[in-house]
Amino acid sequence: MRILRNLLATSYLICCANVCFAQQQKATIQEDKTFQTLLNEKRKLNSTSTVSDRFKIQIFYGTNAEARKRLSQFNQQYPQLGGTIVYTNPSYKVWVGNFKTRIEAERNLQAIKTSFSNALIISPSK
Repeated sequence: MRILRNLLATSYLICCANVCFAQQQKATIQEDKTFQTLLNEKRKLNSTSTVSDRFKIQIFYGTNAEARKRLSQFNQQYPQLGGTIVYTNPSYKVWVGNFKTRIEAERNLQAIKTSFSNALIISPSK
């Protein structure tokens, strides 16, 4: 009986101590505005430069300087699609878009071909 009483008293003290020392304060986190900007840029880069089972449109194949020029022209005309330069020895390629289906890529290809006549649909391999 005495052991049971001591056990109950100890359990009661442990429960009370847990409640007494629990934290009641709420923390507020103030995030720097540039952090969100950097995070959005990272998401944008990840979505445009990943190589997966998606389709892309190649608008240029050649030198680095010309690739940068073509990518700049493309970004001015189609800012919503995004693009990237990929180096494949010995040339640079400009890949744009990130399309889930070939049909979606073909629809965009028709519009892009008005400005970039050599554009073609590709499916980059890993």
